[in-house]
Order: sequence, then structure tokens, then C-alpha cells
Amino acid sequence: MALILGLESSCDETAAALVTSDRRILAHRLAGQEAAHRPYGGVVPEIAARAHVEMLSPLIAAALADAGVTLADVDAVAATAGPGLIGGVMVGLVTGKALAHAAGKPLIAVNHLEGHALSPRLSDPDLEFPYLLLLVSGGHCQLLLVEGVARYRRLATTIDDAAGEAFDKTAKVLGLGFPGGPAVEVAAALGHAIVPLPRPLKGSPEPHFSFAGLKSAVVRAHDAKTWAVEDIAASFQAAVVDCLIDRTVRALGQAGKVTALVVAGGVAANTAVRTALSGLASAHGLRFVAPPLWLCTDNAAMIGWAGAERFAAGLTDPLDVAARPRWPLDPGAEAVRGAGVKA
Repeated sequence: MALILGLESSCDETAAALVTSDRRILAHRLAGQEAAHRPYGGVVPEIAARAHVEMLSPLIAAALADAGVTLADVDAVAATAGPGLIGGVMVGLVTGKALAHAAGKPLIAVNHLEGHALSPRLSDPDLEFPYLLLLVSGGHCQLLLVEGVARYRRLATTIDDAAGEAFDKTAKVLGLGFPGGPAVEVAAALGHAIVPLPRPLKGSPEPHFSFAGLKSAVVRAHDAKTWAVEDIAASFQAAVVDCLIDRTVRALGQAGKVTALVVAGGVAANTAVRTALSGLASAHGLRFVAPPLWLCTDNAAMIGWAGAERFAAGLTDPLDVAARPRWPLDPGAEAVRGAGVKA
């Protein structure tokens, strides 16, 4: 059994966790920054980086104490090395390097997206490769064939905005507050999906995503002052779900034989999204796997678990490994026209 110290600091959550290779989370400490960013309606990178500097060391000490272990008991240190806000990523990675060097332990530089991609295997020991993953968060919206640790084939990506980004923008336009995803979901539960909003790329042969036009339509609907905020929220959420389901159906047709349909990332915490995907999986005779809600949002347990999976595969990194603001899981995937850096 291996014991991994996981560190996460890619956006506005600072976290440390102790995770074992037999799927036990011995400790998890997390500090959010919602209050610091709420006045700005979104995450401010410099504020986030400063908060990581202040919070990370105390969280690591607390996690070690919670688990009743010392750094000497850890088999490896896993830290998010990207993608993300580069200031925050550097804080976590440099801290991980320092701890690994001081304790003489291996360093594992974890792709934050791989943390999400493998997190369902932390909560579900029966989940086997290969599976089709809908990775849906504030910064990413992709469909990936997960063939194994460090083996990912991207089937689709967003050509403009991610679904989570669209949730955040909608919340800001509708005055629902920050963080946007949960706020839109709460408002949508009080409304009716009666506002005519588009479903970008629905029915197109390639399973790529687009949400920029949907965001613009929400702005126009709000400016028209015709519909209640709750109805716009409900209609927006229904449109996102329709797009996700339509695109996932397309990807299932390209993926070949898979063991399960899996969802991960912050938007995977949305009940409407989970319910629709569960129904889709059932209709295709597949298992549906989603992590517990707290494992969907950014956390250090998923980084520790990805570290454990990579450690078992003999995948460690030198201390001069670089932080990366952009880091695709499938670097060999063809560029998608219009997708730019989000490909």
C-alpha cells in the first residue's frame, strides 16, 4: 500500500489530502476563497495566488495531523502542475517540490484534468478501463476515452466556452451571485424552461461543444425584460443539458466498447446534468458512474489518487518539472477549428 500526499491549487481552492492506493482518504483539508472573489463576480488570479501562499502550508500540516502521519511516512508527493491559473499552480507545485526534496520522496506532477478523469475510480473500485468520460467544468468541456492511466483519447472539446464558464456568466448576468453554477441550479429549480434558447451544434456530426452563443442568448433574454430570472435560469440549464446529452450520444457512437459512461468536473455536481446522463447510460445499457459531489469540485483527494495511480505505474517526475497553464490530456489530438488554446 502506498501513501500519497496530494496538493491542489490550480484555481481558487487550496487543498491537501492523504490518500492510500487502496482508496482510503485518511485526511482532506480544503480552504475556499469565495468571500475574497465574490465582490468581483469571478476569480481574480492574483488574489487566488496570494491566498494559496497563505493557506497551503497550514493545510498540509493539518492534513498530516489528521491522518496521524508525518512527511516521513509518505511514499510520494503529488501536486497539481497544470492546467490552471499559473500563479496558483506554481505555489502548489513549488511546495510539492520542496517537500519531496526535503523528505527524499518522489514527486508526481499531476495534470489537474487527470485528477478529475481518475476521480471516479477513487470512489468506485469496480470502474474499469476503458470508459467514456464527460469532463465538464468551468474551464474545460471534453469527451474523452479513458483507456488507462496516462492514456486518453480526446473525442470532443469545446470550440469556444466551457459549460461551467457559461453557468458562471449566466449567474453574473442574472444577478444570482458567485459561485455561479450552484446559484443557477437553485434559481432553475424555481423556474420553468419556457424561454426559447439555442442548442449550439446540436445534431452536428462531430461531438464538439459550443456555449458562447447560448451565453449571448441569455444576455438578450435578460435585456428583453420579458421573462423571470428563474425561468431564464431554468431554460439555460435545460439547454446545457440538451447539448451535453446530444454531444455525448455522438461520442458514444465513436468510442467503441466501453465499460461505463462517467462524468467528472465541477458541473458534474449539477443534479439535472447527472440525472440526464444517468438516463442516457441506462438507455445504452451502460453503467453510469459519477463521483460524490465533493469530489466533483476541485480537491486534493483526486490529486492524491491520480498520484497513487501514476505511482503504481512507475510514473514520477524530476524536481525541475515545469508548471503549465495549458496541458491537454491528449496532446496528439487534432486541432479543432476555432477552439484555440481550449482545444
